[in-house]
Amino acid sequence: MYLGFSVKIPEDEKGISKKKIKGTTYVYYEHGRKYYADKKYTVPQCTTIGKECEDDPEMMIPNVNFLKFFPDAELPETLPASTRSGCLKIGTWLVIQKVIRHYKLDERIMKTIGKDSGLFLDLAAYTIVTENNAAQYYPDYAYNHPLFTDDMKVYSDSKISRFLRDISRDDSIEFQNDWNAGRDHREKIYISYDSTNKHCQAGDIELAEFGHEKEKEKKPIFNFSIAYDKKNRLPLFYETYPGSIVDISQLQFMLEKAKAYGYKNAGFILDRGYFSEPNIRFMDKIGYEFVIMVKGCKDLVNELILKNKGSFEDEWENTIPYYDENGITVKDFLFKTDEKERYFHIYYDDFKKAKERARLQKKIREQKETLEKLKGTEEKLFKGQRLAYFDLIYHKDTDGINRLQLVRERKDVISRDIKLCGYFCIITSAEMTAEQALELYKSRDDSEKLFRGDKSYLGEKSIRVYQDEPTHSKIFIEFVALILRNKIYTCLKDRMKEIHKKKNYMTVPAALKELDKIELIRQADGVYRLDHAVTATQKDILQAFNLTAANVDKEAKELGKRLRTVTN
Repeated sequence: MYLGFSVKIPEDEKGISKKKIKGTTYVYYEHGRKYYADKKYTVPQCTTIGKECEDDPEMMIPNVNFLKFFPDAELPETLPASTRSGCLKIGTWLVIQKVIRHYKLDERIMKTIGKDSGLFLDLAAYTIVTENNAAQYYPDYAYNHPLFTDDMKVYSDSKISRFLRDISRDDSIEFQNDWNAGRDHREKIYISYDSTNKHCQAGDIELAEFGHEKEKEKKPIFNFSIAYDKKNRLPLFYETYPGSIVDISQLQFMLEKAKAYGYKNAGFILDRGYFSEPNIRFMDKIGYEFVIMVKGCKDLVNELILKNKGSFEDEWENTIPYYDENGITVKDFLFKTDEKERYFHIYYDDFKKAKERARLQKKIREQKETLEKLKGTEEKLFKGQRLAYFDLIYHKDTDGINRLQLVRERKDVISRDIKLCGYFCIITSAEMTAEQALELYKSRDDSEKLFRGDKSYLGEKSIRVYQDEPTHSKIFIEFVALILRNKIYTCLKDRMKEIHKKKNYMTVPAALKELDKIELIRQADGVYRLDHAVTATQKDILQAFNLTAANVDKEAKELGKRLRTVTN
């Protein structure tokens, strides 16, 4: 992508060359050489860094490669006023501004970032509105949206690149300390904690490693986790750690951070991936309650399930209506060395049983078909393989080699797993009913949607940078964007509950798309004014944020005044 300005072609740099292709003169930079041993010669490694200006052979229009190879080059920070569109989309910007003021994020970011805090908030808004995190496309967003920068300056992508390099990890740490200091640490909260992994360019990023990737794409990754306040529906803090570290190993470090932030009267809602005896013992030690789910087929709980099987599945008093599941609570010891009993909440779901049984039967059938085809194979090829549902019988042939002769089903194991289909268990450290435990665990849906929004709607599946500083900067901006987007999501969700209707335009992507249709038009006198009245659909969406058409009209006039001052 070519940038929206021109720079002087480097003169003193070796390796600068030009090549004319179809009437356009491209500028190349030789950044290395590769030696081919078989051919015994070296080939220059060249990359285009821009194209020559038609009216001045000493100037060129750079591309993104120029920023990579010449990071210290002097570049214009702002683009001319002519780069601002005559039609500005203001609806989403007004909602984001409302959320920023609600959380006082403008004050918090100013305290942390300083004079460029407006640009920081613009980048967060950009990731929400465009569902993209590529910095080089930010000027396109700034072209047709209001901005939080002073005088609504439209910064170039070269300024963005320098800005991302200038934000330090200390800045993100300072912000998180300030953000969590503002919470009420006296109230009892449950914190949902989960993690995901992100792809990134290997480059010089220390966090990027080949690790335990959830999507099996075999690319360098790092892990990103968020602690989410279920009661107040708010992201609290985040962590990044190398891709080779598994989630279960990171939990205790996160719990120490939560303690340091002042969360003493808290419980943690955890997925089964965090279950281990050391982690449970650590939570007991520092005084945190826990709600954790385990699969019904785990040895830890399957005996309890089989023991209580048939006692609650068809009983109306054990039905949890909203989730159409039946549940029962029993007390038992979690570990052999436990000194206190825990609460085991066992659940059964007919629909879940049908799906799990069908999946189990398909798995057994496919495994058996594969093994049958391998009859006559040498025994040594099966060494190290553990088959839960089959015994393999071998026979020694005339050459004295053991070969697979018979595949026998382990019917007792298969029957046992069929009996466990449709069951799952939630373990809690505090006393509560099966319904309360299920509601707490299901509240993880909000944090799951937070991660889905992060990857799908903020463009953050991949971090498109090559160095450590921009990586941490982008994650910091992403966290603030998640705070903003999460508030938009919860406001829309509350609005649908209030009106007792599900409306297609009340999802975050649909609502933002609809709000972006509220536009200011630059008219003949140079003043930006609303193009048309707010529609009924837009009014309905705005009401979720306690905004009205009158608020939009007032803000539009204020924006018109500010833009007239800037452009004149």
